[in-house]
Amino acid sequence: MLRYSFKLLLLFLSIASFAQTAKKDTVVKKTERYGLRVGVDLSKLARTFYEKDYKGLEIVGDYRLTKKIYIAGEIGNENKTVDDDRVNFTTKGTYFKVGFDSNAYQNWLDMENMIHIGLRYGVSSFSQELNTYKIYDTSNYYPLQPDVVSGKKFDGLSAHWAEVVAGMKAELFNNFYAGISVRLNYLVSEKKPENFDNLYIPGFNRTYDGKFGVGWNYTLSYFIPLYKKKK
Repeated sequence: MLRYSFKLLLLFLSIASFAQTAKKDTVVKKTERYGLRVGVDLSKLARTFYEKDYKGLEIVGDYRLTKKIYIAGEIGNENKTVDDDRVNFTTKGTYFKVGFDSNAYQNWLDMENMIHIGLRYGVSSFSQELNTYKIYDTSNYYPLQPDVVSGKKFDGLSAHWAEVVAGMKAELFNNFYAGISVRLNYLVSEKKPENFDNLYIPGFNRTYDGKFGVGWNYTLSYFIPLYKKKK
């Protein structure tokens, strides 16, 4: 009986040792995926359909460089007509932004979600067309006169800005991610048209408040895994 109990104990110890070894092997072999994520800004696509004075497209992407750092960027174009009380103008142009995101979210198991903050540097090349404007005349009883049709176009305009980004990305299903971000922009430099102003800059947004601007995007992207690293 004692011999049988001793053999049974040895069997239990062998099984436990094997389980611990297998567990250690599993931990050692656990990996994280690295690759490229590419997608589109759904908010600009939606505005193109429901806002008659706007057309836009933005392609977004990021590449996982380290465990928490992602190289990120956006490239796009916008065609926007603004109709204000005193002026009606159209802005057309392209832009790109490049920078990085830092992931502050601690993922569980095989999750690859993000809560991130980051920086971008943006460059835009565009044109402005002054469609109509009103002359403000204080000598009349009615200070605002009828619209003056202009049609004057200003080409070769440009702008540079810095951008602070905060947002999140979550996996919807296999390799597809939904993301949202907000941006605070600061205009570094710009080339202005003669006797006019850059009231709207593609990629930057409205500039009525001086050098600061705000923006946001809502993205759907697909992750392309390229290689894996051990944790």
